[in-house]
Amino acid sequence: MLDFPKWKVWLVSIVVAIGVLLSIPSLIGGTPYASSWPKWLPQYKISLGLDLAGGSHLLLEADANDMQKQRLQSMEDSVSTELRRDPKIDIGDISTAGGRLSFMVRNPTQLDAAVERMRTLTRPVGLTGNRDWDVGVVDSTRIVLSPTADGTARALKDAMGVARDVVRRRIDPGGTKEITVVTEGGNRILVQVPGVEDPDALKKLIGQTARLEFKLVDLTANPTDVQQGRAPPGSQVLPMADGSGAIAVKRRVMVSGDQLTDASQQFDQDGRPDINIKFNTAGARRFARTTQENVGKPFAIILDDKVLSAPNINEPILGGNAQISGNFTVQSAHDLAVSLASGKLPVKLNVIEERSIGPDLGRDSIHKGVIASLIGTVGVMIFMLVTYGRFGVYANIALIVNAFLILGIMAMFNATLTLPGIAGFILTIGAAVDANVLINERIREEVRRGRRLIDAVETGYREAMHAIVDANVTHVISASIMAYFGSGPVRGFAVVLLIGVVTSVFTAVYFTRMLVALWIRRARPRVLPI
Repeated sequence: MLDFPKWKVWLVSIVVAIGVLLSIPSLIGGTPYASSWPKWLPQYKISLGLDLAGGSHLLLEADANDMQKQRLQSMEDSVSTELRRDPKIDIGDISTAGGRLSFMVRNPTQLDAAVERMRTLTRPVGLTGNRDWDVGVVDSTRIVLSPTADGTARALKDAMGVARDVVRRRIDPGGTKEITVVTEGGNRILVQVPGVEDPDALKKLIGQTARLEFKLVDLTANPTDVQQGRAPPGSQVLPMADGSGAIAVKRRVMVSGDQLTDASQQFDQDGRPDINIKFNTAGARRFARTTQENVGKPFAIILDDKVLSAPNINEPILGGNAQISGNFTVQSAHDLAVSLASGKLPVKLNVIEERSIGPDLGRDSIHKGVIASLIGTVGVMIFMLVTYGRFGVYANIALIVNAFLILGIMAMFNATLTLPGIAGFILTIGAAVDANVLINERIREEVRRGRRLIDAVETGYREAMHAIVDANVTHVISASIMAYFGSGPVRGFAVVLLIGVVTSVFTAVYFTRMLVALWIRRARPRVLPI
């Protein structure tokens, strides 16, 4: 017991010092002392959850019709690409009427080959034995692709997973905020953003599908027909984003936003806000080839089925970089850049519930939580002091250090403190002394058996370690399961409890052992005050 090496003393002391330094910014945040905290020291702070800091609550629901429309459009592009490859299969116009995709094969001798190619575009759905699209032939020469129920359900599930990640990246592109974005049911996403009390701005940022497309303008379209919503075969009529009218564009997508690698708000040569975009290798190559083949022709920059602008291709655009201009403000250009960089939403999301929560309830919760924590801590400390004397003092010091370590670790990972998290913190305070109780009682037992002082302390720590490990492993398992599978309040409680279990073992076993070892080495007592 007396052989507690200096390197262990330094290691334990450094860990404690780091924990205290990391916790201080959170403790003094919002007070006059915050400005006096040196900038060169750690600045990590704990974020407050929605129930403590207030914020915005949104419940989003997927638009099934929009998802089906996107599936049809995606399959239409795949069909066109597949039938153009060598040997080419000549077909008529592709129709998407009635939620199905159909086209006529001009050469009947190529019908079987076309059907075979269409089947390669479908895929099985899990282990159901069904595919996501049914391929059939009607009227001898017309091929019809119909989405199956299993395929639609699978597509919705995949789309919701992607949409959840996109929403998270749009709200928190840097990954530094503690927000809640979880799927509920099969077609809803719950969003909770602490500290943001403007749900309208949040809805605008989230709700933008950000489906970016570059298409050629159809110069053969009759302007009168276009204004009446009619376009030549293979084209479509889309409105201008500024409301100045409509324009006919080819249905075929030159380059899509899926091939973007970056987007950022910049300024053009006249000082007007615009958006710089950068394509990946495949997108850059395709964009360069398309602009080389269509010099002198206009192309449309389309966002969510609205034409932002339709400039002429004056020269080939090489290098994979382009600019999007329009009637942007700095804020709108920034928001659009974030939406584009985070990826497009695979399905339109409609807001079906929104709430703005003020911080008043949170202040009351924090006040009561602090009071409860103080009462619980003082009660436990008095009990330990009365029951174990000097060893109770060491346990109390470990309890205070444990609180600093919990706050420091939470701040370092920028964890969110919620009301259930406060409950977990209070519970950890009581549980933190469990290990000390086991150790102290075991030391008492060894003293009653007549062991020498140092042997009793050494045996007490060594033998109690088995029970401490067993007890805390079960806590770690249960807290880990809650943290992994839970969300929102459940996860907040589990995270604090998990951190508290780990830090309490460190402070109870290693920190108090260091204090006891240093005291015995210095004082050489003949009787243990326990």
